Amino acid sequence: MKTWKLIVALLSSVAGLACAQSYPNKPVRVIIPYPPGEAADFIARVIGPTLSERMGQQFVVENRAGASGQIGMELLKNSPADGYTIGIGQGGNLVVAPHTYKKIPYDPLKDFTGVALNATNYLAVVAHPTAPFKSAAEMIKWAKANPGKLTLASNGEGGYPHLAFELLASMAGFKFLHVPYKGATQISTDVISGQVLTGIGSFTGMSPQINAGRMRLIGVTNHQRVPNNKDLPIFSELVPGYDMRGWFGYVAPAGTPRDIVQKLNAEINRAMQLPEVNAKLTGSGLIVVNESADYYTEFIKTEYAKYGKIVRDIGLQPQ
Repeated sequence: MKTWKLIVALLSSVAGLACAQSYPNKPVRVIIPYPPGEAADFIARVIGPTLSERMGQQFVVENRAGASGQIGMELLKNSPADGYTIGIGQGGNLVVAPHTYKKIPYDPLKDFTGVALNATNYLAVVAHPTAPFKSAAEMIKWAKANPGKLTLASNGEGGYPHLAFELLASMAGFKFLHVPYKGATQISTDVISGQVLTGIGSFTGMSPQINAGRMRLIGVTNHQRVPNNKDLPIFSELVPGYDMRGWFGYVAPAGTPRDIVQKLNAEINRAMQLPEVNAKLTGSGLIVVNESADYYTEFIKTEYAKYGKIVRDIGLQPQ
C-alpha cells in the first residue's frame, strides 16, 4: 500500500511539473474587479505586456467592475483553477469587505490563493492651512486636548481610509468626529474651504492640492519612510506599530496547481523589477513589492484578522 501511495505521489509530482513547463499554452485572462484607470487596472496593464512577451501568450485584461469589486472577485472564484484565469485583488475586496458587508459572494481565505503581491500604497492625512496644528504630533496633541472636536472627512463609513484613521486614533489615544463623503473630490473641497479640519485619502490624488499650498500634509500611513519620497512624515514614528498600507496583488482560484502559481510568481516579480516597469509603478505613487506566493497568502490572512479587529473595536455594523 505504501509503495502505491509513493508511486501515485511521484506521478502527481511529475504531472504537475510537466503542466507548469507547458504553461501557458493559450491566452491568460486577468480579471480586474474595478473600472479602467483604477490602480489594480493600471498595474495589470503595466505588467501585462512583459508577461505576454516572456511567457509567449497574451495576458488579456478584463474589467468586471461593480459592487465594490465583488462582481469581479465572484467571477474569479468560479473560474477554473487551471492558471488561465487570474485576477488582481486588493485590501478593499479581500480583507475589508468581508467585515463591512453582511454577506459577500466569496470567502477570501478559502476561495483564492495568493500569486504575487505587486505593490503597496499609502494614504495621506491633510488639513486646512489654518488648522490649529501643523504636524502629526501637534494634531494628536490637539485632538487629545479637544476630545471629539477633530473632524475627519473620508470616502465613506467603513472604507479603508476611515478604518485607517480609526486605528490611528485608537493606538494614539484620541477621539475624532468622522464625516463620511461619497467621493475624494468633495473631501478636498471641504478641507480647502474649512468645512472640516482634516481629510484622509490617496496621497497621489491629494498631492496637487498639497503642492499648491491649499492643503497641509499632516502625515502618511506607510509603516516606514517612503523609499522615493523620504521627506514625507509618517505616523508610525509617533505611533510605533502603526501600519495601514493599501495593497494590490495577483490571486488565482483556490486549487490552482502550485507549480503554475510559482511560475507566475517568478515571472511577475521579474517583470516588476525591470527598470521601465518599475519606473511606471513607482512614478504613480506605488511601492513595488517582491515577495513569494506563500508570503502573500499569509499576508492576506494577517490583514484579514487586522481589519476584522478594527471593525469590531469601533462597533461598526456590517451593511
